[in-house]
Amino acid sequence: MNQYLEATYFLDCEHESVRRFAEENSSRGASAVEKAVQLYYAVRDGFIYYPYRFDLRRESLKASRLLKKTDGNCIEKAIVLAASARVVAIPSRLSFYIVKNHIAAEKIERILQTNELVFHGVTEFYLNDKWVKTTPAFNYQLCKFFNVEPLEFDGSHDAIFQQYDSAGNRFMEYLHDYGSYADMPHDKCIAELQKHYPHLFSVGRIDGDNLVLDLRELAAGS
Repeated sequence: MNQYLEATYFLDCEHESVRRFAEENSSRGASAVEKAVQLYYAVRDGFIYYPYRFDLRRESLKASRLLKKTDGNCIEKAIVLAASARVVAIPSRLSFYIVKNHIAAEKIERILQTNELVFHGVTEFYLNDKWVKTTPAFNYQLCKFFNVEPLEFDGSHDAIFQQYDSAGNRFMEYLHDYGSYADMPHDKCIAELQKHYPHLFSVGRIDGDNLVLDLRELAAGS
């Protein structure tokens, strides 16, 4: 279990900014479950979900770097949440999935050429002798915009993307489980994105040196 409490390259929980964020957003003296819930909401609503930019450079995916932003995609927000949990002595890890977004934004779906989102990130906490999964990606305001109830987390049950919106229409479907990791599996992430979105790995988009993708620019040029 120690590996899920230690600082890693991406989950750099010993960094001053990560420690400060975790301590400021969890109550001193609270139980582990209460702290996990508090941190979940701090990340869910404290960072706007923004799926239009992917900075896949290793240094850019460190929790301490991500905390300098005010928004993030699902992978980035999962990293921040997992690193914050370790600060307050909650074992944490990351897991990743392929999900089908039935209400994918038209521009993103057109650019990705599919409504399947590869390497969707989830945070797992070890609480009360079991692993509990949650994803803090969609902030409250965005859920309301999409007519989906915000994803609530109680620290005892898995809380991953809603399967249906508030009208009963299918919303998000999990298709493939990549497994769980003590740190961000960066090489695997890049390999899977390249496998599923080869058209993005061309000169001027994502390449071996840049690893930065701005979907807004691609949408403007499409």
